[in-house]
Amino acid sequence: MAEETTRQAPRSAPTAPARALLPFILPAVAVGVAASLIFVGVSTAAEELQKVLWGPLPDALGVGRYSVLWMFVMLVATGIAVGLVVWKVPGHAGPDPATVGLDAPVLPPAVLPGLALATALMLAGGPSLGPENPIIAVNVSLAAWLGGRLLPRRPDTLWPVLAEAATIGALFGTPVAAALVISEALAGRPMQGRLWDNLFAPLTAGACGALTTTLVARPSFDLGLPPMGHPHAKDLLAALVIAAASAALGMCAVYAFPYVHAAFRRLRHPMLMLPAGGVVLGALGALGGHLTLFKGLAEIGELSRDPEGWTAGQFATMTVVKLAALLVAASCGFRGGRIFPAVFVGTALGLCAHALVPAVNPSLGVATGVLGMLLAVTRQGWVSLFTAAVLVASPSIIALLCIASLPAWLLVTGRPQMQLREDGTPVR
Repeated sequence: MAEETTRQAPRSAPTAPARALLPFILPAVAVGVAASLIFVGVSTAAEELQKVLWGPLPDALGVGRYSVLWMFVMLVATGIAVGLVVWKVPGHAGPDPATVGLDAPVLPPAVLPGLALATALMLAGGPSLGPENPIIAVNVSLAAWLGGRLLPRRPDTLWPVLAEAATIGALFGTPVAAALVISEALAGRPMQGRLWDNLFAPLTAGACGALTTTLVARPSFDLGLPPMGHPHAKDLLAALVIAAASAALGMCAVYAFPYVHAAFRRLRHPMLMLPAGGVVLGALGALGGHLTLFKGLAEIGELSRDPEGWTAGQFATMTVVKLAALLVAASCGFRGGRIFPAVFVGTALGLCAHALVPAVNPSLGVATGVLGMLLAVTRQGWVSLFTAAVLVASPSIIALLCIASLPAWLLVTGRPQMQLREDGTPVR
């Protein structure tokens, strides 16, 4: 009987010999370092421009830096500037960003300067999008173009995977995020050999991208919230409720996405769509305040430094306004990603829960709010769990996050995603 059981057990895939993996190390290191430097370069340029546009310039004009007037001026001007890039620069800054996710297509090299310029202008000007999608697209396309010419014997499919892993590692400052994204992508594809053998080169690229960013820019995602102690039954209940509520709120934006996108598409021209989006974003900024502008990473740090500094109503307003701003910015044609602003939305929602019910630990509120929102917006389970956990750096929360992700996932799985096909229909 034991022999029969052994004979019927599935055989595990053989591990790859070291000589099969060694040739991938140098390409992975090169892609990792280059992808990180491109990300840091675009981000630094955008940050320097942002300091001028939202500092010395309004001061010289005698206008308040975050006055309603200046927010309208800057967001409409950003729409005009990005609209000009999309209209006139070769390649039109890539495809419609509403149709692109983290798995970016390989674009012609002529498209990439316009895409990088449109991204930097967007980041500096204040629309609620992050750099992840366009930077991944730039790095994937450059790696595929250069790698295919310098090392033509390597598989064409190698370079996009290395570049995506490297950029995600650079974005989050750790290769763990890259490994999680790539392993989730590999789960839906035919795979030869062991999972770790397939992750060897992407993990190398992600580690080099993360290390380069850490050495050059020193990013930090820990919000410095008070650590959570031993979890209790009330904490489990709070985690389940907040994660589910956050996922449900995120799905409201997901269902509205194709309709808002179609409304802007009726304007037909980027010099109409993007400035119109700027007008709407200016109105939302006036309603929600300056913390609801930009990609949101620095802003969540400001919220978290003083969780008691705003009322529940103010947190709720910022939550709704930021989610609406994300929806508008992603629909009207601004080049950017949706992860970082979604993190702000989840953070504000979690702090709103803490303000309403002080017994809810702020770290727990933020982590579960971010978890539910990212599950709805990205449909990336591992990235959602990882991001929620790393923001609060509290090991006792991890088990609660895993449990809270289950009902939240049931709310989002099988439903439309916040990404559209070219015909405007949602991806499922």
